[in-house]
Amino acid sequence: MSAAPIILPVLWATAARKPKTAKKKAKKKPVVPEIAFYRKYTEALLRRYLRMSMESGRAPSLLGREMFRGNVTHYKVEGFDDVVIFVHDVSRCLELLTHDETFLITRIALQEYTQAETSLMLDLPIRTVVRRYGEALDILTRIFLDRRLLQPLQNLSRCGKP
Repeated sequence: MSAAPIILPVLWATAARKPKTAKKKAKKKPVVPEIAFYRKYTEALLRRYLRMSMESGRAPSLLGREMFRGNVTHYKVEGFDDVVIFVHDVSRCLELLTHDETFLITRIALQEYTQAETSLMLDLPIRTVVRRYGEALDILTRIFLDRRLLQPLQNLSRCGKP
């Protein structure tokens, strides 16, 4: 029998500690008003995506009577082929988001949980969820605008002027 268990009952591993420094404040990403303006359109596009992706699983002959035509995008949906292309395009855009952004957008925009319910699920303060959800929508809006799923307003500075 070895004498090590008697002499050294517990061996603690230690490492050099980093000196504590003052926490750096995370730089806030400024909200770009031009992008934040499109949040409601992005949410409407996501609701349309959910509805059409569920409808595309049905027979194309049934699709015509259940089609809702909205003027959210310049995307004209006239047949089953257009629905499949639209659903594919939006799902590819959603794949570009991080896991956290996708989770927030899925829970709040697609599954229609409230932000308070989502904050309880994630065990985060509601202000954090609201902020992160807004940032995720802004990122997705930028992707939609870059891929032309949303059409940008041309004269945003002249709103309200004839």
